[in-house]
Amino acid sequence: MDTQLVIVGGGPGGYAAAFLAADLGMRVTVVDVEKRLGGVCLLRGCIPSKALLHVAKAMAEAEHLAEWGVSFDKPAIDLDRIRKRKDKVISTLTGGLGQLAKKRKVDVIQARATFEDSRTLKLDAVGDKPLDDDRLRFQHCILATGSSPTKIPAFNIGSNRVMDSTGALALPDIPESLLVVGGGYIGLEMGTVYAALGSRVSVVELLDGLLPGADRDLVKPLAKRLSGQFESIWLNTKVVSMAERDDAVEVTFEGDLDEKVHRFSRVLVSIGRRPNSAGLGLENTKVEVNEKGFVVVDSKQRTADPSILAIGDVAGEPMLAHKAAHEGKVAVEVLAGEPAEFAPRAIPAVVFTDPEIAWAGLTENEAKAKQIDVATAVFPWAASGRAQAVGRTEGFTKWLIDPKSERVVGCGIVGPGAGDLIGEAVLAIEMGAAVRDLTDSIHPHPTLTETLGAAAEVHFGTATDLYRPKR
Repeated sequence: MDTQLVIVGGGPGGYAAAFLAADLGMRVTVVDVEKRLGGVCLLRGCIPSKALLHVAKAMAEAEHLAEWGVSFDKPAIDLDRIRKRKDKVISTLTGGLGQLAKKRKVDVIQARATFEDSRTLKLDAVGDKPLDDDRLRFQHCILATGSSPTKIPAFNIGSNRVMDSTGALALPDIPESLLVVGGGYIGLEMGTVYAALGSRVSVVELLDGLLPGADRDLVKPLAKRLSGQFESIWLNTKVVSMAERDDAVEVTFEGDLDEKVHRFSRVLVSIGRRPNSAGLGLENTKVEVNEKGFVVVDSKQRTADPSILAIGDVAGEPMLAHKAAHEGKVAVEVLAGEPAEFAPRAIPAVVFTDPEIAWAGLTENEAKAKQIDVATAVFPWAASGRAQAVGRTEGFTKWLIDPKSERVVGCGIVGPGAGDLIGEAVLAIEMGAAVRDLTDSIHPHPTLTETLGAAAEVHFGTATDLYRPKR
């Protein structure tokens, strides 16, 4: 077999690249180990987790209504129906991708691919359908193999009570108690789901704060709320060992805990992800891999091998689906001869907890670390009519501003719906908007989007709903 462009990996970056390449008239083949397109994000990550978080959010809002005089009985949870609904969401989306691939005449092969050389892939069947050929010749290849959960050998105790994110999303049961190892976004999101369903959730984090990559002020409102939802949050604490004892996992900790040994019905290990660059035969090409396992690429997603490009998680952090999709489109445009490159001013990140945390562009942590002078303008949601109306005033919106040019260079939001609100900030930063552009843009009332304009007004000391004169 031969093809003009082969894409190894059918996730958000892979299928975005494949579809654009087909739209531009290229002959495209996608090779993936999965039977369906979508990758980890759709099959075992972003989408199923958000479906379950929707359930958790609805339950939390129903409970919140008690403050307004509306009470409900304790919810009856049918775990089988929750699983089926989650799986239906996945099936609908994967089915749609399959139809789009057919309409675009993109060939999809279920196989494991390894490089024999810079122009040849060896294919090994992994599904029920036999392969027409076990070799695929190509003119160009886009590597989009994604990432996998980081595993610690000491935690592999041979028990299904110890899960990774994939196991947790399968909802095997509602454990009486759950330990989440790792205070990152995946662990906190899944902890939120299980807490809503009735589990007593504890989180252990080796560092001194949750969500180590996020600005500390954004994390504070979330940490405060989670302290009421979770049974325990242990910071500066290390998991020393695990062992299955009868019907539980016995975990030994090292840190400032009164009791060093605790028992849990299940344990979720969520300590990050690693790029899927091993076992691909890259040593048979000119592709370079760095010490962290990431494929080295330039701003045009090209590797050191002229025939091979790389995108998404395997090509470097941040490991985000939307970043992968954008890189995929850049790679295809480069192959099409367009003057494209991956050089965004803002890559948004969202933590879908309750409250949500979102940020884009420069963060305050980065500004301090790089000694970049920035002005900050913060609008607390306690001054927002919409936030007061829905009883969610713990959030705030913050702009980071270049004091010389007065352009907005970063934004952070914490509060319900922060992930939807950050889109305006991404556009403003990407377009090089001045903070005055935000104040001159009319925002609808009463909405939480007003807080973006109001935070800009804080910079000038003219916020209508907040008396904070400019010094």
